[in-house]
Amino acid sequence: MNEEVQKIITNIERVMIGKKDVATLSVVALLANGHVLLEDVPGVGKTMMVRSLAKSISASFKRIQFTPDLLPSDVIGVSIYNPQTMQFEYRKGPLMGNIVLADEINRTSPKTQSALLEAMEEASITVDGETMALEKPFFVMATQNPIEYEGTYPLPEAQLDRFLLKLKMGYPTVTEEYEILSRVQEGTQIHELEAVMSLAELRSLQQQAESIFVDATVREYIVQLASATRSNSYIYLGVSPRASIALMRAAKAYAFIQGRDYVLPDDVQYLAPFVFAHRIILQPEARYDEIAPEEIIERMIMNVPVPAKGFASR
Repeated sequence: MNEEVQKIITNIERVMIGKKDVATLSVVALLANGHVLLEDVPGVGKTMMVRSLAKSISASFKRIQFTPDLLPSDVIGVSIYNPQTMQFEYRKGPLMGNIVLADEINRTSPKTQSALLEAMEEASITVDGETMALEKPFFVMATQNPIEYEGTYPLPEAQLDRFLLKLKMGYPTVTEEYEILSRVQEGTQIHELEAVMSLAELRSLQQQAESIFVDATVREYIVQLASATRSNSYIYLGVSPRASIALMRAAKAYAFIQGRDYVLPDDVQYLAPFVFAHRIILQPEARYDEIAPEEIIERMIMNVPVPAKGFASR
């Protein structure tokens, strides 16, 4: 694994027990200039994961607690008239940060959820007709509770498509939970974490990840996987070309983290469920048969032929 990335993962593991895969995938999204949606039940460490990542890279951290009465202006900011200067002055919203935690995003209305769309896709916001660029890096990690929970709204498909990866934390094992209690007893807290990387160093890593080579056969493999979602009998709506681009970006970042300058088909296979599953809409038959989107993507991966070449660096 890349030494600089390993520092971030190790730092996160000081407060997060047994979540190395989630931490690694979060860094993948960060290096790929994408965003992450964390879905799981309350209390499994979703918020802690985001805060520990922000502290590890010396980034400005903002948190938005989404509630049913939250307004779009509460997210992007608002212009307020100053009687002394007789001008409108912009008051920054919590989106003006490097790493933004959108906590329980599915507890607010779709109107407020949509306020994130421009920021996530264009890295800019528009207030009173004026467009303002957000500081880079800009990374949103949103958490949501399962839709079966009371007081939740499903995220619109357009917003789901803006998330590079969708991850699940999962419950810790018995051993891991015992270690969590032990660390709490010892007083290990997130405020003790120190930054292991500057923003300038992070931007450099993002540029290096972007330069990773993707062979034509691997690009074709990505396209074949995306195409398979559009002809599957269990899928009502397959992934868009944006999903293919997202999978290639994620694969480049993952290959970089693994210390390679080229993407393997194995990278694509590993990441495809995290990139594709939240972007497909299932047929009623799939829900009736209790087949999860991730399971359908896994089946497709087994059926789409793997390219015989494309394993070498440039």
